[in-house]
Amino acid sequence: MPDLISVDEAHRLILERVRPLAAERVPIERAAGRVLAGTATAEVDLPPFASSAMDGFAVRAVDVSAGGTLPVVEEIAAGRPPSRALAAGEAMAISTGGVVPDGADTVVPLELVQHEGSRVTFGEEARQGANVRPRGGDTQAGQPVLEAGTPLGPAQVGALAAAGVSEVQCAKRPRVGILVTGTELRQPGEALEPGQIYESNGLMLAAALGDAGAVPAQLGVVADDEEELRRTMERALLGFDMLVTSGGASVGPHDLVRAVQAKLRAEEVFWGVSVKPGKPVAFSVRRDTPIFNLPGNPVSVLVTFELFVRPAVNALLGLPDPLPRFHTGRLAAPVRRNEHRDELIRARTAPREGDETLLRPLDGQESHMMVRSGTADALVYVQAGADELAAGSSVRYLELV
Repeated sequence: MPDLISVDEAHRLILERVRPLAAERVPIERAAGRVLAGTATAEVDLPPFASSAMDGFAVRAVDVSAGGTLPVVEEIAAGRPPSRALAAGEAMAISTGGVVPDGADTVVPLELVQHEGSRVTFGEEARQGANVRPRGGDTQAGQPVLEAGTPLGPAQVGALAAAGVSEVQCAKRPRVGILVTGTELRQPGEALEPGQIYESNGLMLAAALGDAGAVPAQLGVVADDEEELRRTMERALLGFDMLVTSGGASVGPHDLVRAVQAKLRAEEVFWGVSVKPGKPVAFSVRRDTPIFNLPGNPVSVLVTFELFVRPAVNALLGLPDPLPRFHTGRLAAPVRRNEHRDELIRARTAPREGDETLLRPLDGQESHMMVRSGTADALVYVQAGADELAAGSSVRYLELV
């Protein structure tokens, strides 16, 4: 296949043409897994009042001395503010999270006092401001909590909720159609006739797209029939934010995808990348709808999804750095490099040596060996070259989840 481009060039061309989707308001209880499309600001000061960091006694520091006693005039529980301000020479019992009364500037922990009846005795002097969480000490109303482009995980959702945010602006989750081609394909559970195999790419793509934050829709398997493929693709390009196909992307007589997309007036951005597995991967755009054509071999689908499709989903979601997140590790065994193309090697991570992860390549790296790939948790990026990478060599890798 002539005119293969590099992985880096493919990334550049994809990100030139894929832009974040429009934003929508999302209730905070459904925001996990989404990406902020605008800055979220605090609705309240946090804490919204001066509160106690400990179970203890709210006092004025100047009133406390080692061995001294004070009368306990009230008990303050979380959610039950004091009825009045603290006067000089008084103490109020207070629970963690309780409102520190006006007039108090310190909370002395329970373990540093003796409490008998209506009086408390202190074991040492108090430090002004100790164990008091000041109002707005975490953030103040109107201040940014999280910026646009932030992925919302558990910690981020918790931060927004604590700051009183009930709704956030998020990029829409891209709706992605999955179209698998191949007359020989049958669904798992059906009886196989001679020459037939089970279809796995659609299920794998649906799982990967859901993990990436998209809303996948399987459009079924289309036989190697040009007119049927044209009708199915045309409908899909009207109803989805992105289309991903599997199979039919090479140069054989039954590989019809390229011809059909040309008839549908899709702009072909690239067809073929210098990578193994996955060389025939292609990317086109039709009326701002990205189209990825992945090879039919399952491992090629796995690799090209992580290298190219996931970054496109990230860009649609508005992530500021959508490209693959490579980590650094060391090979646990030698690897022969491919002389002409960069290669993604399936591997298992092993216990760390020092600060770096060890990567053990799997036996059986052919692109049809999907069952063996099911044990991989990493893709090791091996740049093209004529030599061998020795065990212990530093390499980049992608995590597989």
